Amino acid sequence: MKRAATARLRPAALVHNLGIARRAAPRSRVMAVIKAEAYGHGLLRVADALAPHTDGFAVSCLEEAFALRNAGHALPLLALQGFRDGHELVHAARQGIAVAVHDPVQLRLLETTPLPRPVRVWLKLDSGMGRLGFPAEDAFVRLRALQNCANVAASPVLMTHLACADEPGRAENAAQLARFEAATRDLPGERSLANSAAILGLPRAHGDWNRPGILLYGASPMADGDARRHGLQPVMTLQAPLVAVHGLAPGDAVGYGATFRCRRPTRVGVVAIGYADGYPRHVPSGVPVCLPQGRAPLIGRVSMDLITIDLTELPGAAVGDPVTLWGEGLPVEEVARAAETISYDLLCAVAGRVRVEEVAGDAH
Repeated sequence: MKRAATARLRPAALVHNLGIARRAAPRSRVMAVIKAEAYGHGLLRVADALAPHTDGFAVSCLEEAFALRNAGHALPLLALQGFRDGHELVHAARQGIAVAVHDPVQLRLLETTPLPRPVRVWLKLDSGMGRLGFPAEDAFVRLRALQNCANVAASPVLMTHLACADEPGRAENAAQLARFEAATRDLPGERSLANSAAILGLPRAHGDWNRPGILLYGASPMADGDARRHGLQPVMTLQAPLVAVHGLAPGDAVGYGATFRCRRPTRVGVVAIGYADGYPRHVPSGVPVCLPQGRAPLIGRVSMDLITIDLTELPGAAVGDPVTLWGEGLPVEEVARAAETISYDLLCAVAGRVRVEEVAGDAH
């Protein structure tokens, strides 16, 4: 059963934001990252909107890639975590899905698993992230093994992932780029290094393929960024109705645990959204929401179905008014900073019981 809370999605903003990624790196092709249900926006919905404008899609796992193929998407697909076993590898080859290879077990499976046709491979090198990937210095040996494998189609793409691209001035970025460049300087194949932050802030990282993720959805990829500074537009506006308004006296408590007490006569609004809808329970009092009359601060604890806000400075606010939790008029990264988290966390957490509506019209 759906709730009154609604995520309003603007597909035109997706296309607009993709255009910003292209203009920032005009010589690179785009592998649009739509993993994790397209950062909470809906895998197939986002794929349909971006398919005419991108060169391919990157997802986390093969299950997501299979869903795209089964829905009729024929663009190049990349499974960023590769395959877990021979069964997945066979199906990836059958459906023409590229796989990241980052582990010796995957190499052995490629060499020993009978496939219906060769599979496209992206060779993942660890240049300093310390997560997935072969040591960058092993690039020559690993690439040669893949080139000698009959199950591998063409020359693998050489890829890495930057750990600190959201802070372009950090020394780690230059160190990772130098390590990757030194390890791959004389090797054939296309390159892919840049995520959203590197697309906007590290031109040296622009490769044959860039992998924009969070910027597609209109949030800044920079640690201290403002999406509007880059011309990005929010795709999701999360809203819920104001369902009650009442007055409390100084000293009265609001919400579970009585963690907030009014310091003045306070006009309290109750909004039909809570942590079961994906609004984070841990946000403190003071986090802003936006009404047609202006902004108001959250007060008291977030509960399962409701939040409470201080409407004292907005005397015109009334039951039925829409309350924006993030999106147009209230950047998601601003809310994320106030909540001591990141925009990815907020967007990906929107729950299935929230209504989804597509908003037609051009981006603005």
